[in-house]
Amino acid sequence: MPEVLCKRADFLRAAQARRQGAAGFHLQARARGDDAPLRVGFTCSKKVGNAVARNRAKRRLREAARLTLPAHGQPGWDYVLVGKREVTATLPFETLLADLARTLDKVHR
Repeated sequence: MPEVLCKRADFLRAAQARRQGAAGFHLQARARGDDAPLRVGFTCSKKVGNAVARNRAKRRLREAARLTLPAHGQPGWDYVLVGKREVTATLPFETLLADLARTLDKVHR
């Protein structure tokens, strides 16, 4: 599993960089300009729902990132996955995986 973003400043820098939308989430990606391992962060606002819904959405995003980032992520990049209201928690998991792979490929073009 890649390093996890924890500091607010890292999330804000990623929000200012490239963005790519998908059916179940938004992807924010930033090239840091070094060769360090990739880092990933997850966020769901209160718009996603109550704490149970937000935690479920983040669990699904974490698992999708764990399965997809080793093949499609690049070293020296920060990725932030932002959950969407009612969609992230209910979208079929295979669709979530395919969307993440597709959005990562688009961001790296």
